[in-house]
Amino acid sequence: MICETYPLLVSDDEVLSERQLLQEQEAGPRMEATESVRYLILHCSATRTDQDYTVRQLERDHRARGFRTVGYHFYVRRDGEVTQHRHLLEVGAHCRPYNRCSIGICYEGGLDTDGRPTDTRTPRQREALQHLLLHLLRLFPQARIMGHRDMAGATPKACPCFDARREYGWMEGTATSSI
Repeated sequence: MICETYPLLVSDDEVLSERQLLQEQEAGPRMEATESVRYLILHCSATRTDQDYTVRQLERDHRARGFRTVGYHFYVRRDGEVTQHRHLLEVGAHCRPYNRCSIGICYEGGLDTDGRPTDTRTPRQREALQHLLLHLLRLFPQARIMGHRDMAGATPKACPCFDARREYGWMEGTATSSI
């Protein structure tokens, strides 16, 4: 069980209680406009680098967890193929309590052949992720790029198995409004 200590800092805002956090992050009309998207949250599928984890397997596993479909908005395969599983302003199921104010992006992999958390992104995945993030920042210029592990109050884990802020944070504020 996770116990958060309040007040909690969430993107430089002080949150006084869990109730306030849920009201501001999980409830209400947060995803009714592009301004609602405050985070682009990167994840890994936590699968071994020597094993395929297809979109079909991802969907099967998410449905088994009780989700309607894949919880992420985007999935990036090792070959760089990007698939979209939720509409951009649709609430995801990838990083509670931030699902109403974020876009979830998952890459295939994250574990070495022995099952240890490792950055397993291929060059094609890196290229596809960078392209996707730049595109999303044009649509949501106020969003911050974060790794799942960097989100206060989220389930603690190594995901996405690399420092997303250090690697992609430079992109924030660089995107123009034209696509």
